[in-house]
Amino acid sequence: MTSTPASDTPATTTRVHVVSDVHGNARDLARAGEGADALICLGDLILFLDYADHSRGIFPDLFGEENADRIVELRTARRFAEAKEFGARLWAGVDGDRAAVLEKAVRKQYAELFAAFPAPTYATYGNVDMPTLWPEYARPGTTVLDGERVEIGGRVFGFVGGGLQTPMRTPFEISDEEYAAKIEALGEVDVLCTHIPPEVPELVYDTVARRFERGSRALLDAIRRTRPRYSLFGHVHQPLVPRMRIGATECVNVGHFASTGRPWVLEWRSTGEG
Repeated sequence: MTSTPASDTPATTTRVHVVSDVHGNARDLARAGEGADALICLGDLILFLDYADHSRGIFPDLFGEENADRIVELRTARRFAEAKEFGARLWAGVDGDRAAVLEKAVRKQYAELFAAFPAPTYATYGNVDMPTLWPEYARPGTTVLDGERVEIGGRVFGFVGGGLQTPMRTPFEISDEEYAAKIEALGEVDVLCTHIPPEVPELVYDTVARRFERGSRALLDAIRRTRPRYSLFGHVHQPLVPRMRIGATECVNVGHFASTGRPWVLEWRSTGEG
């Protein structure tokens, strides 16, 4: 009996579709995995307020489009204290506990969005997500990862979810130290998957919101130190630069899914030799 030489091992192609910042787009999410071996989702499933269409999201559903116009105006002008006071006045007129009202609205969206995930899906949290609810909605075939690794088609993917603390006070913001610890726990990976970008001005500036979002210095340091093939992220919906190279690493913003409905495609060939 003879063995097949390694050079004759047939190559296989792996195709992964990557999405981020779904923000309520369940219709396109249901088709996002078509033709792929796996779907990767980098968070922000929930749509609280659409900055492009102020009629969409939990906020206008509760308070109306005119009030949504106003809070977007204040936030865009970086008048965060005024925006907070304005929101507090609106919430004071809501019948019921604020947390309970929000959770009910989030649960409604999660039920639809998680049902749209194909199998297999590998997902991590965005800064507007509520991680405590995910175990109730993640079905078999959906793997939730945060500060963890998984192998897909012979390549190692590392996942870190959430965002860093900001004046916006979105639901899943953590300290720089906690975020850095999750990045460190990954070690060396082929593809580094995060919700937020590395802290590079061109990657964190949103040209529509006209502000710098928070990126991670720890993530940037890890890219320079461990040199993954790719760094994939979202969070910034209209980045000044959607793609750039940092050393050996191709950094790609995939955070356009809510508006385009199109996943970013990553495809590679391997021989299965390890």
